[in-house]
Amino acid sequence: MKVNTREYEWADVTVVAAGRPITGIRGVSYTSSQEKEALYAKGNKPHAIQRGNKAFSGNIRLLQSELESLEIAAGGDALDVSFDIVVAYGNPSKGDVITTDLLRSCEITEIPKGLNQNDKFMEIELPIVMLDVIRNYK
Repeated sequence: MKVNTREYEWADVTVVAAGRPITGIRGVSYTSSQEKEALYAKGNKPHAIQRGNKAFSGNIRLLQSELESLEIAAGGDALDVSFDIVVAYGNPSKGDVITTDLLRSCEITEIPKGLNQNDKFMEIELPIVMLDVIRNYK
């Protein structure tokens, strides 16, 4: 059995948000977490680990023109819309099997903007929350 050990690179990432490919994306990150707590009873060692709520959050870094396009599609305010994000890793022309994650029902929580002296473009990091992260989505 041949195992492909090639690592993904940024050029191999495709991001689709709200049904359209995002070409002005500079980065994407997302996290799944779950509350966990040791359950103590008799003795001084835990008997089990109890699980609580799951949470999903992340960031997308866009060029200012992409944010403007998203706001136009949202009807004026990108804080008012919910959308899915599909993140696909891999390049089939290099023999990669595509790995796809679905970030379901994403919402932007804030829109910070700013520029500094000698900046050549505006990059905006948008924090997001979502209802679920479905890994290896088919």
